[in-house]
Amino acid sequence: MKKLILMAATVAALAFAGTAAAALTPWTFVGTGATCSPTSTFSGGVLHLSKPCTTETNASAGATVTGVSGQTFTSASFTLANAAQCQGGSPRFNVVANGTTFFLGCNNVTPTINADGSATYTFTAATIAAGGNQVAVPTGTISSVEVLIDVQGTADLSNITFNGQAQNVVAGGPTSKGQCKKGGWKSFTNPSFKNQGQCVSWFNHHAQHHGKGKGH
Repeated sequence: MKKLILMAATVAALAFAGTAAAALTPWTFVGTGATCSPTSTFSGGVLHLSKPCTTETNASAGATVTGVSGQTFTSASFTLANAAQCQGGSPRFNVVANGTTFFLGCNNVTPTINADGSATYTFTAATIAAGGNQVAVPTGTISSVEVLIDVQGTADLSNITFNGQAQNVVAGGPTSKGQCKKGGWKSFTNPSFKNQGQCVSWFNHHAQHHGKGKGH
């Protein structure tokens, strides 16, 4: 019986991992000594990024693209509410592979303007070449990917994809305390949390009542 329970728990964990394998984790960053209130939120299928301070301020807003470690780059894309939201190569993907960071900015490719006025930016070897090879195509084994803005302004990103996989904020509660940290609490939509403490409290409550591990 114990083996059956263990197997069922393992299958459930793998099922959750599969649904969460391609997900965005929103975050904000403000450097030491800087004053700014960037925001990164996800609602209605749109990642809303804002940097209300000057471009020179060491601050940014973005989201981590999860589930891509160990892959090699083939493609990435996002759609902006309008082309005017592309400013100074921001928003962009930061792709870290083999210790090198590759910057794929919205001004490095020619967007497709959609019927509703939105603009779709697609990054492949072909579109980067068509844009004049302003940036290098990511090569090597990927360790991390971020999509972000670090210039003053706002950006509303939808239809975010990486290597052909649609990226959304993960639904469902955290399965460890660690998922609540470093802004991870923002990535949950059902339930959603107001802060890290609320996220951790939810995990502790459900771990106690459903026999989950303590996590980290």
